[in-house]
Amino acid sequence: MAKYQNEINKRRTFAIISHPDAGKTTLTEKFLLYGGAIQLAGSVKGKKTAKHAVSDWMEIEKQRGISVTSSVMQFNYDGYCINILDTPGHQDFSEDTYRTLMAADSAVMVIDASKGVENQTRKLFKVCTMRGIPIFTFINKMDREARNPFDLLEQIEEELGIDTFPVNWPIGSGKEFKGVFNRQNREVIAFTANNGQREVEATEIDLNAGNLKDVLGDELYQNLMDDVELLDGAGAEFDQETVNKGKLTPVFFGSALTNFGVEPFLEDFLKMTTSPLARSTKDDVVDPFDDNFSAFVFKIQANMNKAHRDRIAFMRICSGKFEKGMDVLHVQGNKKMKLSQPQQMMAQEREIVDEAYAGDIIGVFDPGIFSIGDTVCSPNMKIEFEGIPTFAPEHFARIAQKDTLKRKQFVKGTSQIAQEGAIQIFQELGGGMEEVIVGVVGVLQFEVLEYRLKNEYNVEIRREGLPYQFIRWIENKDIDPKKLNLTSDTKRIQDLKGNHLLLFTNSWGIQWALDHNEGLILSEFSKN
Repeated sequence: MAKYQNEINKRRTFAIISHPDAGKTTLTEKFLLYGGAIQLAGSVKGKKTAKHAVSDWMEIEKQRGISVTSSVMQFNYDGYCINILDTPGHQDFSEDTYRTLMAADSAVMVIDASKGVENQTRKLFKVCTMRGIPIFTFINKMDREARNPFDLLEQIEEELGIDTFPVNWPIGSGKEFKGVFNRQNREVIAFTANNGQREVEATEIDLNAGNLKDVLGDELYQNLMDDVELLDGAGAEFDQETVNKGKLTPVFFGSALTNFGVEPFLEDFLKMTTSPLARSTKDDVVDPFDDNFSAFVFKIQANMNKAHRDRIAFMRICSGKFEKGMDVLHVQGNKKMKLSQPQQMMAQEREIVDEAYAGDIIGVFDPGIFSIGDTVCSPNMKIEFEGIPTFAPEHFARIAQKDTLKRKQFVKGTSQIAQEGAIQIFQELGGGMEEVIVGVVGVLQFEVLEYRLKNEYNVEIRREGLPYQFIRWIENKDIDPKKLNLTSDTKRIQDLKGNHLLLFTNSWGIQWALDHNEGLILSEFSKN
């Protein structure tokens, strides 16, 4: 066990979550900058230049300046090996985001200092609390006019139900933003903006230094002294154990775009997070330091490389060491295999890897055998990780191909994109694949589907929005859905695995179904 210990202890695997435009992709880029993985951060919105954010690779993302799929990046910093999972922040994000959070050991929540907690943040936060993972908060855009920091902390506590502990404290905001006060070493870090280069000019001044008032000005100096007194007197104590349980979030203030406070945040974050966590299987728990290799598939992405029409299965390694060419067991297929073309990603740049350890994310070539949630492990291990839930989509549409001669491409394209998990596909009971019902978590996924079917499979589609708002899986395997007593606007459908479901236009229809069919059990999500 000891031979992998050092490598696994160095690993940190976290997801970055936020509402759209809170600056998540910019923050990711600054991390990569500090790790030496890129030389210059490209502004996400800089459409006039050829530079696009490194973590956005799909064509539609470059056009819109948003992250649609989850990217995975690895870099080294200060003796740590860091795996960042960059999730889509757009309000029309997909299930991809939910699943990515299943592969992370902790999450960084980016909040816009002027807008506070927004809709998307609440949704993603729910998934984090469901898993009980540590959450770290970076309140971004302090270089713009911002809300009162005390109000922001109160909003996080009230809306997300988590205690806060500010590790640093902002001094002013907008044009008056002078830097941050580090509560641990009692020093003020005064920053000078510098157009995204790596070296930030930072001056560290002790809180009791005689020249601090000259640097900050009378008003900001007095405000800081009052705030520090209030924080020291009334604030919650820092408790690492509570952070580890996801009940207390350390809060940092800064500005990713101008590099205020990013490196101190990264350094503190790495000290406060743990190495890879143990993972639950259906019968037991797998220790990351176990000598046997194990991993699970949390994301499948087709056509990352247009020239090769490939499919990549992303795996989170849960224990031991992966070595190129090793034999593994694909548990769901009950088949021994070698994982071909194992690679790690720097957005679209790929590097073939010879070895990887618990906590790492690797992408392997998928000949079409993997599904989300599948387990691969050393052949002598025979374990199965708990499945990743399929969440209920919130928007529905009926789609069909315009050209009936392209049925084959239509079926292949919709099925492959559904296997990636960005969309879910349903059929009428006993119906074929000529027309399918598509369910998505966010409406942007309809556009992504249309764009990808046209560009990757050469199929144009007709799309008709459907009025349904709720979907429920029928848990009773012995019930014939055709015999259920339902309202006239409830639709009976099945998924590609043959599970029966019901589509409802309103919550009243759900209640009717439960009241008029004794013993009926409906579920909001399905375990894969």
